[in-house]
Order: sequence, then structure tokens, then C-alpha cells
Amino acid sequence: MAVFSESELLAIRRHLHQIPELALKERETHDFLLKKVQELKQDFLVVKEPSKLPTALLVLVKGSDPQRNIGYRADIDALPVEEDTGLPYKSTHPGIMHACGHDIHMSVALGILSYFSENQPKDNLVFFFQPAEESESGGMKAYNLGLFTGDFQVDEFYGLHDKPDLPAGAIGCREGTLFAGTCEVNIEIEGEGGHAAFPQKAKDSVVALASLILQIQTIISRSIDPIESGVITFGKLEAGHIRNVIADHARIEGTIRGLTQAMIEKIIDRIKEVCQGVALSYGVKVTPEFNQGGYWPVENNPELTKNFISYMRDAEDVDYIETAPAMTGEDFGFLLNKIPGTMFWLGVDDDSSLHSATFTPKEAAIYKGVQAITGFLAYRMAQG
Repeated sequence: MAVFSESELLAIRRHLHQIPELALKERETHDFLLKKVQELKQDFLVVKEPSKLPTALLVLVKGSDPQRNIGYRADIDALPVEEDTGLPYKSTHPGIMHACGHDIHMSVALGILSYFSENQPKDNLVFFFQPAEESESGGMKAYNLGLFTGDFQVDEFYGLHDKPDLPAGAIGCREGTLFAGTCEVNIEIEGEGGHAAFPQKAKDSVVALASLILQIQTIISRSIDPIESGVITFGKLEAGHIRNVIADHARIEGTIRGLTQAMIEKIIDRIKEVCQGVALSYGVKVTPEFNQGGYWPVENNPELTKNFISYMRDAEDVDYIETAPAMTGEDFGFLLNKIPGTMFWLGVDDDSSLHSATFTPKEAAIYKGVQAITGFLAYRMAQG
């Protein structure tokens, strides 16, 4: 029983990379993580396997003089992507891949946990190996199920995401929003069908849909402060069955993204208003539906994040880089809305993007990440 070495962490990462599993199906991953936790010194450890979220795993490291419970989260699910890396340790599960680097996230978390299993922390540390980040809102599920109560209460939360366009092992962060929040939007339009030659006898859902899309696209350019950021994209449209029949029904599906929850709510309100206007203009029924789930903006806590950045900037063995906000989504945002904390980037130096079939993060990032975060947690606990 000892702290995991760099070579052991590489072996752990490669094994995890071979067994990717989709949201809420991470049973093999859970069992492997549990096995690795059980290999550690158990003097300070308490393991919790929540029955209501069975692929989740929580590990409490009991502190010597706890003043707070510090949480650290690592997501564990993978994506429905067919791997095309050619690696000798590529995915053994057809059509599923760790294309977002969660195998890196888990390996770093195990490295940090292994250190504090041998070096008892001052405060309590709660490690949360979280299922279902890519879909199914695993963070929100965990919170709503009451996983962070009792001994596993979390007073402040930290977590990372790997970033391919930063040098391997570099730490990136920023005050304010790190990840945008996302919200699914579906809009149904019900009109009256008819013959293409007699449009006056119908209520054309396609014409209403076209007007609706154009009007909604003005929300960002005319209702939102240009200094702020928001996105509305419709990626799927459905209407009609044949060229000479006016469609009685149309549907569009899209996504909203914003850097603050207030921004997303403002966009939602404006979409509702536009839908009402189109319904009156074209004599159709327009029904919008919104589903944000747990993918809220990742808004870093000001005080905790300033403290985190100050440490990383000053640490001699850390390459710290200030980063811009990203429009991608992350369900850690829901947890940070409920519990103060900080999310940050770990550079993995890869030309391929996240979620791509060729994503190949540099493994040198793992041990550097462990060292940087272990150092920060020790520093944070020494602050009293």
C-alpha cells in the first residue's frame, strides 16, 4: 500500500481507456475504481457506494483536525464514439470511447487520493467519482439524491477538465464563468394542412417555422448586451411529407448556451415571447419546451477561485495559464450553483479536439496534474 507512482497511474489510465462506458452504465469502471481505492492504506478512508446512484463512488479521507469538508470531483463516463487512434490500449467496447478524457480525470483523482491516504490531510476530503456527466445530468442527480450529506457533506468543491490546446500538465483557470450553461429547446408548431394550390385554406406551419427561426436569431443580436455572450442554434428541423401538401405540423430542435444562468433565463423568456408573436401572426399554435437538466454555467466562486489562481501562479512547478470561457457544457455547473467551488483546466496538448475519434491526450499531464492539485489542497488546508 503506497502512493501511486507515475507508471502506476499511466497503467491505470490505459486500463480505464480500454473499458469506456456510457452514462449510468459505468459498472466495470466503478468496480475498477473501487478495486484501486481498496489497494490504498485504509486508516483514514471511508467508502460510500450509493444504492440510488449505483455507479457513483464516494471516498472520504478523514482529516486530523477538520475545519471543513473539501470536495474533489472526477467524472467517469464515456461517449458513443468509435475510436480511431490506433493505440495499443484502445477501447475494447465497440462504439464507445473516452473521447473527452474522463480516463485522465479519474487517474488524476486516484493519484491525489493515494497521496492523502498515506499523508493524512488536516481537513476532510471527499472524492466524488461521478457518473453521467456527458448525459443524464449525473451531478444534479447526485445532489438531489442527498449524496453530499452527513460525513460526505461538501463545503467547497473542485474539479478539472482536460484541455487539448494547453501544454501537457499546464493548469488553466479564470475568475467568473469557465464553461457555458446549455439548455435544450424544442418547438412544436401546429397549423392546418391543405393542398399546395389553395394556401388560403390552410395555416402553413412551414412558413411559420421559417419566420420563427429568423426572429429567434435576432435575440442574440438585438436583445443581448454585445459585451456578453449567448448562442442559439437550431440543428434539426422537421416538417411535411410531400412537396404539394401544406404541412400542418413542424418541429425544430436546438440548443441555447450562455455564460451565466441569468443570461440563459433571459434568452428563454425572449424565445417564449417570439413564439407567442408568431402564433398570433400566422394563426398557429406554437409550443416551446426547454430542458436544462443539470448543465448550468460553470460559474467559479470569486473568493475560492482567486485563492486557487494565486496558488497556481506562484507555485514554481506549475505552468499556469489564464483562459477564456468556453461555450461547451459541463454538469459541474449545477454543483457549483449549490456548493461554492472552482473548476479548472488541465492541459493535455493534443491536435485533436474533445469528443473526436482521434483524441489522444498526452499522458505526461497526469502526474503533473496530481502534483499541482495535491499541492493546492495542502495549501488550502493550511489556510485555516
